[in-house]
Amino acid sequence: MRRISLALLIALLLPALAAGASKDTKLTLVAYSTPKEAYGQLITAFQKTQAGNGVTFSQSYAASGEQSRAVAAGLDADVVAFSLEPDITSLVQKKIVASSWNKDKYKGMVTRSVVVFVVRDGNPKKLKSWNDLLKAGVQVITPNPFTSGGARWNVMAAYGGALRSGKSPKQAVDYLGKLWKHVVAQPTSAREGLQTFLAGRGDVFLAYENEALFAQKKGQPVQFVIPKATILIENPIAVPSTSKHKAEANAFVKFLRTTAAQKIFADNGYRPVVSAAARGFNFPTRPQLFTIKYVGGWAKVEKKFFDPRTGIMVRFQGSNGG
Repeated sequence: MRRISLALLIALLLPALAAGASKDTKLTLVAYSTPKEAYGQLITAFQKTQAGNGVTFSQSYAASGEQSRAVAAGLDADVVAFSLEPDITSLVQKKIVASSWNKDKYKGMVTRSVVVFVVRDGNPKKLKSWNDLLKAGVQVITPNPFTSGGARWNVMAAYGGALRSGKSPKQAVDYLGKLWKHVVAQPTSAREGLQTFLAGRGDVFLAYENEALFAQKKGQPVQFVIPKATILIENPIAVPSTSKHKAEANAFVKFLRTTAAQKIFADNGYRPVVSAAARGFNFPTRPQLFTIKYVGGWAKVEKKFFDPRTGIMVRFQGSNGG
């Protein structure tokens, strides 16, 4: 009888244990460096929702390009949040992310920003335009464009800014070459770039607007200038087809596009993709704001500027000792 009772008890307990195990899910978020604080807050908010009940997270933050290559090399990921679209499309080419990842109304994006000039307190060198960065003695900090997505946005902002000022494409490339001679440090990621600047290096740090706002929120002594011509940064997110927890991962991505979640992003300096979430925040408009399409779109830009063998930036990196 005792054996029968024990068997019956086990039979009753097993389904309950299995149900408990299936309820608790651990998602792995692999993201670029700057939104670490925002995602910390967003994860906590998501866990308070019905969809996020019982969901825990493993988080990884580093330069966008490095993160994309790590996932391609086998790093587990349930959600990938990168700085720029090519870091997602490279995973599409490897069949890690579905080709339909950007077919929603947000075109796969979760946040926006713009490229700004982070300057020393009081802006002592009066840096306001892209041409000002070529003044004698001006030292520029920007992350390395072959590791950092933010750096690629900086390059395209500078190139597009030159076009907006009336330069031809050839003249705009020449401008980039001159600008790169003023670059004195190229940290791996945008967050490392901010740390380099705060440590006292350089006169201006080319950065995301949200990174400048982050520094100010932390009480750090920086100001920033948004040039008249700058690029609209759009940051993508996707759930890899290799995820073992697609339902929970998709629920998290859906949550990130709610008004409540987008307001958390806005509190952290990001421009929301949900217009209702921008109410109450002061994100300045610029008269010559442009998108990546203005400079050719990522497919053309990647080949022309960032091909590791023939790209324009390879040449400039070489001439600058990079």
